[in-house]
Amino acid sequence: MHFTTETSSNGVIERSFTLGDVTGVLWSPASLPGRAPLVLMGHGGGLHKRAQGLVARAHHLVTTCGYIVAAIDAPGHGDRPRSAADNQSVSALLEARAAGGPIGRIVADYNASLAERAVPEWQAALDALQELPEIGPDGPVGYTGMTLASAIGLPLMAVEPRITAAVVGGVLVYDSLLEAAARITIPIQFLLPWDDEEIDRASGLALFDTFASTEKTLHANPGGHHQVPWFEAEDSVAFFARHFDARTRAVALGR
Repeated sequence: MHFTTETSSNGVIERSFTLGDVTGVLWSPASLPGRAPLVLMGHGGGLHKRAQGLVARAHHLVTTCGYIVAAIDAPGHGDRPRSAADNQSVSALLEARAAGGPIGRIVADYNASLAERAVPEWQAALDALQELPEIGPDGPVGYTGMTLASAIGLPLMAVEPRITAAVVGGVLVYDSLLEAAARITIPIQFLLPWDDEEIDRASGLALFDTFASTEKTLHANPGGHHQVPWFEAEDSVAFFARHFDARTRAVALGR
């Protein structure tokens, strides 16, 4: 992991980094007396690691809780070039959407391809982040993000035991995501835009039901695909704080 730039404002230090071909950013408190929990934050489809809403949520977690937040660009997003196959998928999606045709199969195949590449990238990023003295190898790790971030996050959580709590949702549901959800046992806060024109609520409810977690909460709000109210970001703070505190106590007790 190589840090390339560093800026500071309003109590938040922002550092850009690269890890091989992966581009990312790390936000941390300007004053950090010891180690802090880490939240991995994914971005939506067609967006990037510095999307406006993502940065706002990252700053909120840093300034409110003292957490450290990391985001990376998904393959073909942000500062990372698209492959020829990515370009074909994006073109097919835009054409189908413009024509009012079905997009489910296109999105499912594209998201699955992105997740296949992004999961090992997130794991490598987590390896490198846990080598930083302000994070360390034993602290709690969370994951959060909607739409594409959830399409990547669910397969990641299914294979990555270091992630201990997650806030996800607003994702097109397909078979491999259901298979991943059935292997996820960590606490989940699931956000469901109730009036999403592209993702029917029945499939979202089915995905929520499939999570193997013994602690899972469904938050359904009126609105479409990108209309998640800000108070959900505030609720996620309480969610992570509750589970991070429990995880920290468990580590201290050697459990």
